Amino acid sequence: MSKADRLKARLPRGFADRPATDLAATHRMLEKIREVYELYGFEALETPFVEYTEALGKFLPDQDRPNEGVFSFQDDDEQWLSLRYDLTAPLARHVAMRLDEQNITLPFRSYRAGWVFRNEKPGPGRFRQFMQFDADTVGSASVAADAEICMMAADALEAVGIKRGDYVIKVNNRKVLDGVLEAIGLGGEDKAGQRLTVLRALDKYDRLGEEGVSLLLGDGRKDESGDVTKGAGLNSDQIHRILYLFGARGDADALVNFQIHHGEEVPHEEGGRAIQLEAALFHRLGIATHGSEVGEAGLNELKIIAEYIRAAGYGPDRVIIDPSVVRGLEYYTGPVYEAELTFEVKNDEGQTVRFGSVAGGGRYDGLVGRFRPEPVPATGFSIGVSRLLSALQIVKSPIVTGEEQLGPVVVLVMDRDRIADYQRMVAELRNAKIRAELYLGGAGMKAQMKYADRRRAPCVVIQGSNEKAAGEVQIKDLIEGAERARADAAGASNAEYRAARLAQVSVPEQNLVEEVRKIVSRRNH
Repeated sequence: MSKADRLKARLPRGFADRPATDLAATHRMLEKIREVYELYGFEALETPFVEYTEALGKFLPDQDRPNEGVFSFQDDDEQWLSLRYDLTAPLARHVAMRLDEQNITLPFRSYRAGWVFRNEKPGPGRFRQFMQFDADTVGSASVAADAEICMMAADALEAVGIKRGDYVIKVNNRKVLDGVLEAIGLGGEDKAGQRLTVLRALDKYDRLGEEGVSLLLGDGRKDESGDVTKGAGLNSDQIHRILYLFGARGDADALVNFQIHHGEEVPHEEGGRAIQLEAALFHRLGIATHGSEVGEAGLNELKIIAEYIRAAGYGPDRVIIDPSVVRGLEYYTGPVYEAELTFEVKNDEGQTVRFGSVAGGGRYDGLVGRFRPEPVPATGFSIGVSRLLSALQIVKSPIVTGEEQLGPVVVLVMDRDRIADYQRMVAELRNAKIRAELYLGGAGMKAQMKYADRRRAPCVVIQGSNEKAAGEVQIKDLIEGAERARADAAGASNAEYRAARLAQVSVPEQNLVEEVRKIVSRRNH
């Protein structure tokens, strides 16, 4: 093939391959999270990658030609199909179908792990395909379900190795913000687009800060590349009212510090200062939502959630009320929450920042109802699998720092006319539940040994013509051989140790499985 005709091997932008080590670590992490979900009574569910576009929700930018934000195509019937944008909209469709069939028990508690796809501009840490691990309760309007999700999120993070003090679950209520937006003239269906722009601007608060968000709430913001993001078009008074709400926790914190400094007594129970801070925060939120029925209802729900969480033993070192949490999707209708990792890392510019969010979610009482004549309340949250895995690597969780899994035992090919004999040996090992493979390349013994070493094989099986004539096989312990080579290089001369731990042994062929099992067992403990 000429160079001109040769294809260039490349990945589409925003996509990535994943090696075996990442897959193994991801599997271990998902298993730990799954154990927590099942401890809470949630059961597994799987939905397809492709849904009818109309099922994905009104957050899509263009219903007539939805080629922005999601990957879409038309089928033979000219109906639009899309790769799923998240795991929540497919769940809503699934529940609605089963309600039609009268084949579901509510509340329906499920967890789902799977790939989702975003047709967005990729960048460092921003992929077009990524995995989420969700848990949702559908069919319960009680905020006890929201409180439970927050507690489960905290338990899941600790289960995978995030220590208490290195994370916080932040809780807000979309109704509180909706009440403020209503008060500044952004209520009603005709303002839905402007409200969504506001929500997406506020969702960038941690990254852009107050100044950047203020620009997005106003006329717009130009980033470092020169790209301009159109703003929500709010006036200065409207922007001030919204940012007052966002700064409520910091202002309450400053107030409590002032009160303590001037001799006000802190409650004596454990976490007394945090209790005082929460009371001050609720007072400020009461001011912000005064006169708004929606806002006051949202504040009351937050107080109940806080009561339930504290009663279950989850203190403010794990779960807090924070008005800065909004979540960017419009389908959230009530409590919203975010799991933030609080330890510091260096960003792409070398600045020290908090690691940030690894999970989030909230209540979406309208999503299932799009398919139904009656309302169906629901709440849940989603863990960003790749992002959480990156965090576990930073904190050196045992899930990702454990020893790399051993590779298979490799049976070397010393005589190409005896492939059938070597295949029989491999089959014997596999029948004994020992991972094994036959070398299938065309190289000589030296290259085969290098191959086995790179495969992290615990040992290799060798049978040339001499061993065959004697009815024996040689088994070379690759890890022991490497350790002895390092010991020799360091000047070690423990003859007794060397005699007891031979790196290569000859055994009768009928003892192949027994001897290999000894080596593999030693390496797995």
